[in-house]
Amino acid sequence: MKRKFVWNLLLVVILNLLIKPFYILGIDAEIINRVGASVYGNYFALINFSFLLNIILDLGITNYNVKNIAQYHHLVTKHFSGIITLRFLLVILYLFFTLLIAYFWGYNSYQFKLLFILAINQSLVAFILYIRSNLAGLHLFVQDSIVSVLDRVLLIIICSFLLWGGTFSTFKIEWFIYAQTISYLITLFFCTFLLIRQTTKIVFHWNPSFAIIILKKSLPYAMLILLMTIYYRIDSIMLERMLNDNSVQAGVYAQAYRFFEASNMIAYLFAALLLPILSRMLKLKEPIQDVVECAFKILMVFAIPLSVFCYLYAFEIMDFRYQNFILESSKIFSVLMICFLFVSSTYVYGTLLTANGNLFYLNFVAAIGVLLNIFLNLILIPKYYGFGSAIASLITQVLTGVIQFLLCFFIFKLSIYSTFIKLLFYTLGLCCFGYVCSLYIPFNGIVIILYFLFSLTWLFITKLITPADFTLLMNNKIK
Repeated sequence: MKRKFVWNLLLVVILNLLIKPFYILGIDAEIINRVGASVYGNYFALINFSFLLNIILDLGITNYNVKNIAQYHHLVTKHFSGIITLRFLLVILYLFFTLLIAYFWGYNSYQFKLLFILAINQSLVAFILYIRSNLAGLHLFVQDSIVSVLDRVLLIIICSFLLWGGTFSTFKIEWFIYAQTISYLITLFFCTFLLIRQTTKIVFHWNPSFAIIILKKSLPYAMLILLMTIYYRIDSIMLERMLNDNSVQAGVYAQAYRFFEASNMIAYLFAALLLPILSRMLKLKEPIQDVVECAFKILMVFAIPLSVFCYLYAFEIMDFRYQNFILESSKIFSVLMICFLFVSSTYVYGTLLTANGNLFYLNFVAAIGVLLNIFLNLILIPKYYGFGSAIASLITQVLTGVIQFLLCFFIFKLSIYSTFIKLLFYTLGLCCFGYVCSLYIPFNGIVIILYFLFSLTWLFITKLITPADFTLLMNNKIK
């Protein structure tokens, strides 16, 4: 299982590194520059608002389905026919309540129109994620990896034509939203085709009793997703609602957040891959120590060098791609990249708790995170604007990440002392080297190469990664 995890992780990371950074740095950043912080800030707040009730679209079914199908492969055909009809009903409920709350929230007609299309897009994404959960549950990781980047590939193609095709002199944010709709539709048809090939038959059958059973079993997952969505997405919404600045601060926050989100996309892949693997291992009562430790080491080896580098060169990174509010967004970005370290740890230890069914603990931790995040935002936003919102996120993520790790430590009796000591030395070495570089070497390609060459060398000196790890990968095939 350890070899299977690592090889499939390499595949999915390579695919995403080829596609998603270009999308964030090329397409998304260019759209922010074209439409401006105010317009993009309004869009960013609306898309995060569309996420808040996203739980109605899913009700925890996707995470429950990954865990269930990974443990019982033969149920995929039976469950698909019953769940897919339930999800159509959930889409109707989601659209109704999202637009109803938006009406009472006070959005104007233009915002209401954009929100409706964004809500349709969220519905399409929910269908894609559910079908992908079946592919992941069946351990069809290659197919799932392809689907995971397909919508971004299509979006890059469409938006590249709109931005640089020479046909249009201006760019409208509505075009970006419509391009998302087209990309999601094509991706949905493609992943549905992949799933149909793995099943004997697909039928649409409404079974109220089956739907109620599925909803009862997935309810704890639904609560967890709802709570985590709130404290991940509430920042930009509160910035847009609390500050009377025509969404400028939400746009400044979005500039920094989009770079943070680019890093987070890669880290999220660990959770998507780990959940079905850990679920099946726990069902078969196989030891999980090696897989969890391997996943944590690999993720930290990615997260620590990136976070340290982005913290030290936050201004230069923002200045490289954006045109306005560079200083403000760089301060926010530096805080968010510290936050990224703790978010990354939750993708390992939070996923382990999910696979083991410890939803009560996870929901309790998430509820604390929601209350703390909203409270801190109410205090910090009026005085510190977007930077205050970033500080609120950092405090929340540190607390929830540490609690989830401690829960795993006591529940699973994990032995991780040596790994943490090595990670500490690795981080201190990178901080010292990166700080010296930032003082004496200007930001350019040379400093990037030097820094990441040192991070690779320091990796072996601290023995976080050893030659034996590569020997294991090269001499063994996936089983």
